[in-house]
Amino acid sequence: MRSPDFLSAVGIGVTDLARSTAYYETVLGMTKVRTYQVEYMDAVLLAHEGRNAIILMHYTDGSVRNYQDNPVNLVFDVTDPAAIAAKAKAAGMEVIREPTPSRSGALVCLTKDPDGYRIELIRRGDEAKEWL
Repeated sequence: MRSPDFLSAVGIGVTDLARSTAYYETVLGMTKVRTYQVEYMDAVLLAHEGRNAIILMHYTDGSVRNYQDNPVNLVFDVTDPAAIAAKAKAAGMEVIREPTPSRSGALVCLTKDPDGYRIELIRRGDEAKEWL
């Protein structure tokens, strides 16, 4: 049996599919690849440069779901965390940690998406790239 080479996408539940899609497109610069509709859920697949993808899922089956402030941390490698933090603020989102250098040489910023998922934005320094 062949093992997987990498994780291709992560799915998260969202309260408002249109609002969350707009956030990931406008703030994070992701591109909508496709939408899905099944009898119990609507979903949007967004990707960035073919390296990472996220599936936003909104359940339509009437079941009670908690989408708010779940203990989820989504990590994105970005070229300019400060610019994305500014876009997040302009969109009314909370910035938990302004872009700050870490001990590994990376520049790290923490913000939240519309449902309170923590978004970690990293611009890796040369030392930080070695472990990837």
